[in-house]
Amino acid sequence: MTTWILFLILLALVFDFLNGFHDAANSIATVVSTRVLSPQKAVIWAAFFNFIAFLFFGLHVANTIGKGIVDITIVDSQIIFGALMGACAWNIITWYFGLPTSSSHALIGGLVGSALVKAGTGSLVWGGIIKTVSFIVISPLVGLFLGVVYGVIVHWIARKKSPGEVDHWFRKGQLVSAALYSLGHGGNDAQKTMGIIASLLFSAGLLGKEFHIPFWIVISCHAAIAFGTMSGGWRIVKTMGQKVAKLRPVDGFCAESGAATSLFVASAFGIPVSTTHTITGAIMGVGSLKRVTAVRWGVAGNIVWAWILTIPCSAAISAISYAATKIFF
Repeated sequence: MTTWILFLILLALVFDFLNGFHDAANSIATVVSTRVLSPQKAVIWAAFFNFIAFLFFGLHVANTIGKGIVDITIVDSQIIFGALMGACAWNIITWYFGLPTSSSHALIGGLVGSALVKAGTGSLVWGGIIKTVSFIVISPLVGLFLGVVYGVIVHWIARKKSPGEVDHWFRKGQLVSAALYSLGHGGNDAQKTMGIIASLLFSAGLLGKEFHIPFWIVISCHAAIAFGTMSGGWRIVKTMGQKVAKLRPVDGFCAESGAATSLFVASAFGIPVSTTHTITGAIMGVGSLKRVTAVRWGVAGNIVWAWILTIPCSAAISAISYAATKIFF
């Protein structure tokens, strides 16, 4: 295995770390903003379930990323480099501005940008791209819908309970919902980096004739995303936990449960959805149950614009990075 391949594997794990760092807000923002857990305990809780997610999920999402976005036969180390640079750079930019964007779509945009420069539109697997891009709209809507559904059910069940009783029970319940969401986050997002590393090794002839995901890749990616989550992207935690809608423990439970349900289903079908879009939609849904004005729609609008820009911006950075490798290597 060459030094260049080892460098790219390390870069992929750096992206996975940034994914956890950037998306820590998705896993812990509600449980921190409701003061169920301190920030330090929350990131440890989330990271643990990020790590053990490989015990519960197959590798359907990894296979989609590995061979369902661009033609696997045109993938080489330079395409992987461009894709990772585009995704890492966009994650850092959006973290700086406190915007909860999708690491998944940044990675997909990176793959598309490099592939377009190398081989044009014929290198793109449109079925996989359309399925993924469509979930830019579907993920937050499903999250919003499920957040509302869980909110209505829970509020009906607890309608005769005192506010103190509801708060007591759902402080405990939110530990469960946060754990389930973190499982879904790890199960969907860690697999995206697995697909990238496996594509790199397959293109270099190091995986044999059949595309597959070795276990050492699985465990490395889950460890990297868990360490990233433990580091916590606090700028985005503030946006998710305080600026979109003010949450109580019962609201956090409903939002996390709705988002977790969506992630479990998506992972089962191999759809690389955005965990960010899903939890943001769920928070909006739960917040709107109080009253529509409880959601800060101006903040939500800024977030949506960042979502729209993620794929083209990461693709542009990736294309530039790919072109640079052609010049210098």
